[in-house]
Amino acid sequence: MTGKFLRAVGMMSGTSLDGVDAAWVETDGITVSRTGVAVTLRYQDSLRADLRHLLEIAPGLPPDSNFLRDVEHRLTQDHCIVAAMIGQGCDIIGMHGQTILHDPAHGRTWQIGDARMLAQKFNLPVVHDFRSADVAAGGQGAPLVPLYHAALAKSLPKPLAIVNIGGVANVTYLGEHGEIISCDTGPGNGPIDDLVFRHTGQPYDKDGILAAAGTIHQNRLAALLAHPYFALPAPKSLDRLTFSALIATATDDLSPADAAATLTAFTVAAIAAAPVPRPLRVLICGGGRHNISIMAGLKQAFEMPVDPVEAVGWDGDALEGQCFGFLAVRSLYGLPLSLPSTTGVPTPTTGGKLVRP
Repeated sequence: MTGKFLRAVGMMSGTSLDGVDAAWVETDGITVSRTGVAVTLRYQDSLRADLRHLLEIAPGLPPDSNFLRDVEHRLTQDHCIVAAMIGQGCDIIGMHGQTILHDPAHGRTWQIGDARMLAQKFNLPVVHDFRSADVAAGGQGAPLVPLYHAALAKSLPKPLAIVNIGGVANVTYLGEHGEIISCDTGPGNGPIDDLVFRHTGQPYDKDGILAAAGTIHQNRLAALLAHPYFALPAPKSLDRLTFSALIATATDDLSPADAAATLTAFTVAAIAAAPVPRPLRVLICGGGRHNISIMAGLKQAFEMPVDPVEAVGWDGDALEGQCFGFLAVRSLYGLPLSLPSTTGVPTPTTGGKLVRP
């Protein structure tokens, strides 16, 4: 089923745990006719800390936990703020929510956020829970951005790779004949952010300055890259904490600068080794493109041009928000959100749950 073009606001709170990205997009779920205003609302330190704690306890957390309910309510309030900022005149909202657990091997993916509260407050339909149908069908539930990347990049030369560096990093490969292949490549900013916060109280390594001051420990890097995840073919996906124990073993006795340099090299090497064909060009979106050390490492690792997505006129901070507006419309029209080549799901699979006011 296809339909008319709708004005959608998509909201994404990603694995970096830094805030809510929201963006306006006009689409019929196939073509993007316009993109519009985008905003980011940074989480307060207390909310970010509580979300980070949820990641640690989510595997054993009951759904009726009072702590969970409190954090979810505060999270949704932030979503309401950004919806109020840019949602006037829109037809539908796509709310990804905050992932607190992603374990497709055991049939679990868990995003929190009160879609009903959002729908009632703004008197608009809200699509949420984008990943669970894919996981239930045997897919990885991630990444979900490839179909949006393909829609945006329709006129760009192929083959092309688009890398999103959030808390976890993922890649979309777009081939010359319409091929779409994707997977999580490995860690993104998440381990670096955790390290920097632990040692400095700052939320991230601004401009990659701490990493630039350190030395990469090649033996520790090799141990990190020996994780069995990197031998798996695409499609594949990760939880934000997949490498936590290994990272602790590899870096806890290093200086903060050396640990940051080694973890930054880990992110870069995992992206460079992604199990997708070689493209003509690599475009980078997400917060990692602001990290000078990550970008310098990627430019050295690839033999082809590596550029932020702004080089082709896209807004690298808005793409994921736009994506979930796009996917909300696809969900409404019953179009697939994932493919066998993007998540490993057996057949193209729609998803998302619709809440009407």
